[in-house]
Amino acid sequence: MTEEVSTYYFYVLLCADGTFYGGYSPDVHARVAAHNAGQGAKYTKSRLPVKLLYFEQFDNKHDALSAEWHFKHQPRAQKEEFLRAHGIAW
Repeated sequence: MTEEVSTYYFYVLLCADGTFYGGYSPDVHARVAAHNAGQGAKYTKSRLPVKLLYFEQFDNKHDALSAEWHFKHQPRAQKEEFLRAHGIAW
């Protein structure tokens, strides 16, 4: 019997080249560790190390994926505005 996950996270990473990466995971800290071990997304593998800038908790996968999608489909300036609005400096 598999345990159902009830919490998901949308997160934003700062890559070593200064770019942002948005993702989702049921365990954000394990996912960041996986990225830094080269086991994360293809995008981050060539941009290590990554630093966790922001994460937000959701009650379901759909909402976390939606937050990720909206972040990824914004221009850089809007991503920076989003982070500043949440008190994040990088």
